[in-house]
Amino acid sequence: MAEEAVLGYLEKNEEISDSGIFAEEKGISHDEIVNIIKSLNGFRLVDAQDIKRERWVLTHEGDMYAEHGSPEVQLFLAVPPEGTTREELQGKFEPSIYKIGCTQAIKNKWIEMGKSAVSRKVQHVDDRVRDLLIQIQKGEEVGAQDIDALKRRKLISSQIWKGFSVKKGPNYTPKRKKMATDLTREHLQRGDWKEIEFKEYNFLAKGQPTDGGCLHPLLKVKRQIQLIFLQMGFEEMATNNFVESSFWNFDVLFQPQQHPARDSHDTFFLKEPSTTRSLPEDYVERVKQVHESGGYGSRGYGYEWKREEANKNLLRTHTTAVSSRMLYALAQGKFAPKKYYSIDRVFRNEAVDRTHLAEFHQIEGLICDRGLTLGHLIGVLEDFFSRLGMSKLKFKPAYNPYTEPSMEIFSYHEGLQKWVEIGNSGMFRPEMLRPMGLPEDVQVIAWGLSLERPTMILYGIDNIRDLFGHKVDLSLIKRNPICRIGLN
Repeated sequence: MAEEAVLGYLEKNEEISDSGIFAEEKGISHDEIVNIIKSLNGFRLVDAQDIKRERWVLTHEGDMYAEHGSPEVQLFLAVPPEGTTREELQGKFEPSIYKIGCTQAIKNKWIEMGKSAVSRKVQHVDDRVRDLLIQIQKGEEVGAQDIDALKRRKLISSQIWKGFSVKKGPNYTPKRKKMATDLTREHLQRGDWKEIEFKEYNFLAKGQPTDGGCLHPLLKVKRQIQLIFLQMGFEEMATNNFVESSFWNFDVLFQPQQHPARDSHDTFFLKEPSTTRSLPEDYVERVKQVHESGGYGSRGYGYEWKREEANKNLLRTHTTAVSSRMLYALAQGKFAPKKYYSIDRVFRNEAVDRTHLAEFHQIEGLICDRGLTLGHLIGVLEDFFSRLGMSKLKFKPAYNPYTEPSMEIFSYHEGLQKWVEIGNSGMFRPEMLRPMGLPEDVQVIAWGLSLERPTMILYGIDNIRDLFGHKVDLSLIKRNPICRIGLN
């Protein structure tokens, strides 16, 4: 119906000057007219030009005032000629209406409000606000000053009306022919394929997007870092134990039981099961001894080591707990040099903000061999990080309970034009290695960093909650580019 109206009108007239007026005259929805004009314009049956007009419409509050009257007039009419009390007047209105009505009525000098009494200052008022709102509802012209006053009271809002002016196009016909999109068997049988008009192929049209799985940016970066470790001759450690005992997570690392990291404010302890069932008893005794009295050149911490503290179960706070298990297992047989790595999730009871989460991923690498020195560690770090695209490194002395010496690792960030901390490293202490049973001439060098930080830098993400967690936008997963770490 709308298409026939548009094409039929243009057959006898040069132009439809305004689609809104045309729709009103024909009694057809303007949205329907607009859709038909767009379709006809696409096939060049008509040429359409945009028309935009600003108009004012009433807000929800404005609709209420147009129907019931402005608050100031409502309040004025509620005050009898002899006056009333404030409490009685206030009880007749909702708080918002009463507040606005009082403010405007006093401003207009219609009423006088004492401490307890309210009285009229005039006997008759006109509801100009309501009259203006009704005029706008009807589409009548309203003065600029009145519009400004209604805008300030948020009774009206601007709305852009969009329509078209329409003329005949180069392919105009009074009735649109339906063009065929495919040559069918029936066309050939009937012979009407000779007269049928076929729709032109659009070779630039995109096909339907294919649905498929997408890799998360963390998985892409993780895979590339795994490949770098494998290229360097490392083997992966089993990291399937999210739950660890305090013994493997802290005690074997020569971390004292009074250390702040072992407090519930920093670590998630389990309620059920709250304690571990079994530990290697001879190893437990050696760890207890080194904590209390020292050994291997150390004086220890000189405190009473408690088994019940070591038995507590927790969500592991670092993947070094996995490294400690692997090194202990390595020490139980004939020693052979090893290179281990792990990339997996760890948990810490931290306040969540744009750079911290209660769970994140840790990358860890270690080398266990005879005669290793700090020079070997620096050389391995330079090799590892150069494969990540970080060739400018600096090292700063640091402290860790289970490494000595310890170093923080910094890399120069070309984009930020400054040095940025990227990880931590060190040599495992004898107080950690010797109770395991490793030979005295065996050393272990190790380093660690988070997976999230390099991923955020690579993909330009400044809030970790946009990368990992329930707030991640799925479009990020579908559209992120490949990870180019190690590909240059």
